[in-house]
Amino acid sequence: MTSENLIPVVVNGALGKMGREVIKAVAQSKDMMLMGAVDINPHYLGQDVGEVIGCGPLEVPILNDLQSVLVLATQEKIQGVMVDFTHPNAVYENVRSAIAYGVRPVVGTTGLSEQQLKDLGDFAEKASTGALIIPNFSIGMVLLQQASIQAAKYFDNVEIIELHHNQKADAPSGTAIKTAQMLSEIGKKYNEPLVKETEIIAGSRGGLTEDNIRLHSIRLPGLIAHQEVIFGATGQIYTLRHDTTDRTCYMPGVLLSIRKVTELKSLVYGLENIL
Repeated sequence: MTSENLIPVVVNGALGKMGREVIKAVAQSKDMMLMGAVDINPHYLGQDVGEVIGCGPLEVPILNDLQSVLVLATQEKIQGVMVDFTHPNAVYENVRSAIAYGVRPVVGTTGLSEQQLKDLGDFAEKASTGALIIPNFSIGMVLLQQASIQAAKYFDNVEIIELHHNQKADAPSGTAIKTAQMLSEIGKKYNEPLVKETEIIAGSRGGLTEDNIRLHSIRLPGLIAHQEVIFGATGQIYTLRHDTTDRTCYMPGVLLSIRKVTELKSLVYGLENIL
């Protein structure tokens, strides 16, 4: 495959834990070309991203100006893709910038509000530009969510626990929110109260969705990303759990999303919608 047929990819948040894995995966992919690496860490500005992350020289310097790198991605024959693993405070503007430049965003950063998702969806549709917002790139998590939907047909009581490393900025996780939304879509009310609860310490019972599903967030060093969906009924507990032991588990989903987003003309939310 010649270079003009490769998918140009910009990685935003290149020196983060996920960004580093994406850089390696894209560099090793036979149908992609790493066009840019963006990170706000001033210590590595101008250095070769491959040498910084330890995978050998890639001849791609680390820059801190996203828009200038997006311009590079628009100069190729194939429409470029921006993979974003940055911060909830920045992701909305990052995605808007990518769409404005005609670069298709693949977003793993969580923390976008429902209104922001709607606004980005409208913007992408008007621009006829594909965009993917993926709360979790793990195939195993998609399977857990599908199993949860099946279980919810038979259980009326459920709570969700998500566990992440203590550098995660938003809570609850986008994956937990997405799971609760999927359970809500089957159209039932959960967890009918049997007693009047009193929280001695505010927040002890976790966050509460409109459909009465409790979401609990744990943040500790040593964790990566984990989720439990616990169903209860008289005489039985049914627990579904997914554990991430290495961030490389997300890379097949990231690479699939990069390929799929080039075929889209609007925003799609959730990995399950492109499998």
